[in-house]
Amino acid sequence: MVETGAADRDGVKSPEWATFTDEALLALRMCDLGLSIDGTDIEPRIAQLDAELVARGLKVRIRYWLSDEWFTPDGVPGIAIPFYLAHPRLQKLELAQMLEVEGGDPVSCMRILRHEAGHAIDNAYALRRRPTRRRLFGNPETPYPEYYTPKPYSKSFVHHLDHWYAQSHPDEDFAETFAVWLDPQSAWAAQHSGWPALRKLEYMDRLMRELARTRPRVRSTATVDPLPRLRKTLGEHYKKKREHYGLDHPDFYDRDLRYLFSNAPQHARRPLAAPFIRRIRREVRSTVASFTDSYQYTIDQLIEEIIDRCRTEGLRLTESERESKTDFLVFLTVQTMNYLHSGRHRVAL
Repeated sequence: MVETGAADRDGVKSPEWATFTDEALLALRMCDLGLSIDGTDIEPRIAQLDAELVARGLKVRIRYWLSDEWFTPDGVPGIAIPFYLAHPRLQKLELAQMLEVEGGDPVSCMRILRHEAGHAIDNAYALRRRPTRRRLFGNPETPYPEYYTPKPYSKSFVHHLDHWYAQSHPDEDFAETFAVWLDPQSAWAAQHSGWPALRKLEYMDRLMRELARTRPRVRSTATVDPLPRLRKTLGEHYKKKREHYGLDHPDFYDRDLRYLFSNAPQHARRPLAAPFIRRIRREVRSTVASFTDSYQYTIDQLIEEIIDRCRTEGLRLTESERESKTDFLVFLTVQTMNYLHSGRHRVAL
């Protein structure tokens, strides 16, 4: 176990690894982080979720523990929470490695917790066996795909988490629908008026009213892959994670890139495109991710390939930097959307 270091401003001792460089931190085993949920920013968010369940009359006592990622194990009314949310230094590492921190702010964290609570409720009451649940959401025994290709404009599914997650599997559709139903701020009936997804929400409302104040059938206290049992290093964890969320090698943008930049002799005195894109990389990546509902890490890989192509071909700007930035933002958005709808795009589960 890693020893604690100097006390922070609140008098709580901070772990020694909080001052490590990224390189040193990546060499650390996950089981040696010595983390717990107590006293972290996660604690009040869990309390909020529990309060929302109580307000709905649901008597499920969900268990929470730290692990390497978000998940709810089959048959367990419990939620695993990713380790990096338990310390600011680890959130900084997550950002450096994956370019975003899933659940790192209160709003997104509550969205994910409500989603995982849907799985926990599903497990606690053994709802997969119910014929209406199976008819509306699909067969829960359907094998999970490693990747899925969403249909962004479908109204047969709620849109709660990013990447149209409800479309990935019948169980995810159920959990997403539950999350929308549970959210105290959700005006789900009005928001989904005329949508086929409204039938799922209305069923969820009836089902949860039926379950209110009844005791769960499953009360397992099992925890799966708790942090103290994970012996892989942070470096090994992130290597696998980046591979999983990687890019599926798009190669369809070269002609359009030539309309934006050029290596023609008349532009020989213009700024090189590769360093220009590198300067605006972070801003355009974040903007396009917001526009297209895509992973920042995936978009960043696309930008990296474009930078390499610009460097290899010696491409230069043909307009002012301001105009080029606007044009590149449009270009990157279009290429990302083309990738999204081409069948090559696959969202990793």
